[in-house]
Amino acid sequence: MKHATPRIAALAAAALAVGLSGCSQYVKKSDYDAAIAQLRQNDQNQQQQIDALSQQMKDTFAKYDARITQLAGRVKVDTVAHFGFNQSDLREQDKPMLDDFAKVIREHHSDALITVEGFADPAGSKAYNKRLGMKRAEAVRDYLVQDGLTASQVRAVSYGEASNRQVREGATRDQGQDNRRVSLVVDFAGNSQQGDMSDDSGSTG
Repeated sequence: MKHATPRIAALAAAALAVGLSGCSQYVKKSDYDAAIAQLRQNDQNQQQQIDALSQQMKDTFAKYDARITQLAGRVKVDTVAHFGFNQSDLREQDKPMLDDFAKVIREHHSDALITVEGFADPAGSKAYNKRLGMKRAEAVRDYLVQDGLTASQVRAVSYGEASNRQVREGATRDQGQDNRRVSLVVDFAGNSQQGDMSDDSGSTG
């Protein structure tokens, strides 16, 4: 186990827990190995779903000003909506991108879990900006739900004016639009519909 990654180490710990739940005194090597193999397979399957989703998002959003990144088993679609100063209303020009996002999730990853992250520029108090960021996140979440996603799979959080999440540090008003935004994070890609993936994985949706 000297070269084991943190993920595999976590799998080993989980496998040990599985084994111990069935026997309070010892774990058979065959049971331990079987549990590790199953956990490795599950981990591999989930990574494949993340890889597929990441590529689908890149294909879909190539026509938009969006950045797609993979982060430790998650896919982040950065900056799907911007907002006016002190505003939380979703702009018409941001809706087509959200429509495309919802379509990918509905058609290929219908059981995915998504977190909508809301942000604000640093004008005003931290408490106010936290509330404003939440209103922006909720506006996007509600739109995605209206677009066919289930309320249970879309969560909203606010980072407000958090300095380590600002695109243009300290910028407000006209210069701070990049800070007044919402991003989407797919925390769990779920199980993709294999037939749909193979048919149009290169489509722009």
